[in-house]
Amino acid sequence: MLSVIQNPPRTTLPIVGTSDLFPVRRVYCVGRNYAAHAREMGADPDREPPFFFMKPADALQVVGAEPTEHPYPSKTANYHFEVEMVAALSGGGSAIPAASALEHVYGYAVGLDMTRRDLQDEAKKMSRPWDLGKAADASGPIGPLHPVSLIGHPSRGAITLSVEGAVRQKGDLADMIWSVAEQIAYLSEYFLLQPGDLIFTGTPSGVGPVERGQRMVAAVEGLGQITLDVV
Repeated sequence: MLSVIQNPPRTTLPIVGTSDLFPVRRVYCVGRNYAAHAREMGADPDREPPFFFMKPADALQVVGAEPTEHPYPSKTANYHFEVEMVAALSGGGSAIPAASALEHVYGYAVGLDMTRRDLQDEAKKMSRPWDLGKAADASGPIGPLHPVSLIGHPSRGAITLSVEGAVRQKGDLADMIWSVAEQIAYLSEYFLLQPGDLIFTGTPSGVGPVERGQRMVAAVEGLGQITLDVV
């Protein structure tokens, strides 16, 4: 049986220490998972359970060791950066206990949840989905995966983003409201998680706009950094 159109390529991520690739299935993103960021977005982190949205897998932009051009998307005048640690799953299931959830993690990477903030804010006011704000092409820059077998499970360490050399976001992984294990457990109550799924685990405070011609450097302690030139 032949496909009626050419099969689209599957997004894959490079893996540190090997030429093997990690195929991506779904991309889940948690919202407001650092208390200071929740407050800057007008929410009360002490009262909210976690919530999630999704990006298309082909909205990821794979970034290597060299600076990479990042396209400024259409239909926005307020394009925001959000640096995040990303967890990649090699296992899955439903109703996964938090106590064993990390057994399903293959590795971790530096990522960015780039956001057309003006479109997201408009969607919030109109009680509409966030897709136009969150799912633009190339809106998920991500670096290579660092396998758990090499680095373990990062639970603390600096997470930062700079624009033109000035630090704009600075936090610590230990400041997450919901841990990676808790996020996996929560998601698995609503979805059948499977190998290839990614979870963008939240961003610290300091999110803000970036302009064409500016350079962003996103870093997570132990996972290196990725550099993007906005064009």
